[in-house]
Amino acid sequence: MKKIIISLSLFALVFTISSDSISQCDPEKYTEMCIPKLMDGFNFVKSYTVNGEEGNKSKIEYSYVFAKGTQYYINLCNDGENTDGMIVNIFDSNRKQVASSFTNGNYYPGIIYPCNATGIYYITYTFQDSENYCGGSVLGFKR
Repeated sequence: MKKIIISLSLFALVFTISSDSISQCDPEKYTEMCIPKLMDGFNFVKSYTVNGEEGNKSKIEYSYVFAKGTQYYINLCNDGENTDGMIVNIFDSNRKQVASSFTNGNYYPGIIYPCNATGIYYITYTFQDSENYCGGSVLGFKR
C-alpha cells in the first residue's frame, strides 16, 4: 500500500511540474526570433529576455552604456499580434525617458535612438493590455 501511495504521489508531482512548464514563458525563443529581424546596417550587440511572469512583474529593466554619435535599434518579438502590448522605453542616466515603442496610442515593433550623450541608459520593458507577458528583444547599433 505504501508503494502505491508513493507512486501516485510521484506521478502527481511529475504531472504538476510538466503542466506548469507548458504554460511558462520561454523568452529565449523570442530573442532568437528577433536576431534576424535586426534592421539592415545595424550590428547585433545584445539580446534581452522579457518575462513578465504572467502579468505579475510590471517592469523588466536592463542597463547599457550608449555612446555619443551612435544609433541604437531595439526590436521586440513575441507571439502576439504586432507586439501584444509589450513596450520598450529608453531612459537616460537621469531617468528621463528619451524613446518609446508606444507613441500616440500605437505600438511599434522597435525603436531607433540616435544617442547624443555617452552614458548609462536604462532599457525597460512593460506590458499594456497584453495577453502574453513574454517576449524577447535585441539591441543593435550603427555609427
